[in-house]
Amino acid sequence: MSKLPHSESINTNSTAESWFASWFDTPYYHILYKDRDDKEAQMFMENIVHYLNLPEEAKILDLACGKGRHSIYLNEMGFDVTGADLSENSIAEAKRFENDKLHFEVHDMREKCNEKYDAILNLFTSFGYFENEEDNFKTLKSIHDSLTEYGFAVIDFMNVHTVIENLVASEVKTVDGIDFHIKRKVVDGYILKEIDFEDKGETYHFTEKVRALTLEDFEKMMEEAGIYLLDTFGDYKLKKFYKSQSERLIMLFK
Repeated sequence: MSKLPHSESINTNSTAESWFASWFDTPYYHILYKDRDDKEAQMFMENIVHYLNLPEEAKILDLACGKGRHSIYLNEMGFDVTGADLSENSIAEAKRFENDKLHFEVHDMREKCNEKYDAILNLFTSFGYFENEEDNFKTLKSIHDSLTEYGFAVIDFMNVHTVIENLVASEVKTVDGIDFHIKRKVVDGYILKEIDFEDKGETYHFTEKVRALTLEDFEKMMEEAGIYLLDTFGDYKLKKFYKSQSERLIMLFK
């Protein structure tokens, strides 16, 4: 399962809002992606936590946490978890699950955190949706600067090579009685997903837009930011990354 984060434009009644703060904040985003594989996500959490050998008292930041499903699971594993996301609606819903070791906050990933974390996880292609290339660099730098001295960060991104090669140009996905008409294409270094649908007499159009970043692109940014790339994986079982066939590009760095 991979998702492309957020949207370039909201419905025709409101286009002034920033694309990455609009689609993700609507109920329709969560309707369209309600069939995500939670078991796969939990397996990934268990594998990465085991690989990092985090102590029981470790503080983890789930960056771009959405409604907090991964944060909640990590907290159930015993960790002190903070979930952060730009979406006020998602954070408001996630806050219902807060406890002494589970907290949620509205946060722009381009900004350094007030606290330091033993692990920062940026999961399921929640990177690369800024128009300005400098903002992607700022995000990497902020992640690095928010780690403790011995902390690790993980970015789970799509493998753009296999995504582009297997791109489904057009499909209709029906969820909760809504027909989502989806078109995909690659334009100017971005993977675009056009989403059109009707609900309750209203017509909606959204465009998800994510930079088609390769491992080489990340390596270049990381070198510039003084970040040390420790390892790469190609799937949620943490198998080796192969550019021509891996499903994911998972990067471990500090």
